[in-house]
Amino acid sequence: MYEQIARNKRRTIVYIGVFFLVWLGIGAVVGTLYDAFSPAPVGAPSTEPRDLIVGIILAAVLAAAATAFTLRSGTRLVLSVAGARPAEQAAYPQLYHLVEALALGDGLPMPSVYVVQDPSPNAFATGVSPARSAVTVTSGLLAVMDREELEGVLAHEMSHIKNYDTRLLLVVSTLIGLAGLLASILWRSALFSRGRGRSGGQLILLIFAAAALLSVVGFILGPVIRMALSRRRESLADASGVELSRNPAGLIRALRTLQANDTPLARVNHATAAMCIDDPLQHHQGRVHRLFDTHPPIAERIASLERMAQGLSV
Repeated sequence: MYEQIARNKRRTIVYIGVFFLVWLGIGAVVGTLYDAFSPAPVGAPSTEPRDLIVGIILAAVLAAAATAFTLRSGTRLVLSVAGARPAEQAAYPQLYHLVEALALGDGLPMPSVYVVQDPSPNAFATGVSPARSAVTVTSGLLAVMDREELEGVLAHEMSHIKNYDTRLLLVVSTLIGLAGLLASILWRSALFSRGRGRSGGQLILLIFAAAALLSVVGFILGPVIRMALSRRRESLADASGVELSRNPAGLIRALRTLQANDTPLARVNHATAAMCIDDPLQHHQGRVHRLFDTHPPIAERIASLERMAQGLSV
């Protein structure tokens, strides 16, 4: 597990670097296109190097600001989007005490505990470090899980915090989301703008080009990377969660309960769905669906845990 923690820390740096390079590439292309669509007057020196550099600098500033925002306020943003509210110890004593016991048993700081008022059973963890993390469960999960099952779910989520999965996915999701948001804004601007004259038409072409590049990052390349990261981390969190609770039966029964659930979460998007213990968007209906899943099929996860349980009982 220590190797996994170190690997996830390295991956966070690598993926931030990759996305920075992608953003710089987009800035360079947009700067070059701007120069091509806005040629200098006859006899005037070319502005291509200047436009290229300006595009790169603007993209770098935007990417740096997004990363800084994620590390500073990303956790609060995720909790707000999910509609999570702090779980008071007096109102949720069992939930609070289980999280406290698991944190103490694994030598982790006590994370903040939140509840989402939603009948769909689910849970997720988020945060940039164990000292700045949060565990969230839905009211539906608390309603259907007994103590042993709830402990299994919480151990799974605590493992995400310990393994720094939460920081990795938070940074990647924010940079992907920013690209998608900017692409949507640019597409809307291009569709509703009326170019006047040659320069206006060239500006619209430039907006279309920038929107297309950001769309590739926000809706194709980025989500594929996030899905691959999420699928792998769920399997690892199952295993390390069992190590933490030393009771695979609780998580196995919890996953079976989640497998039977057909109630969707009221407030969910693709970014927050990747953080949940069970994908609230779909339940692995076929091979084509699995290509786009953020989670391995629950049946496969249960089978893996059952093999682990047999090994522990020998």
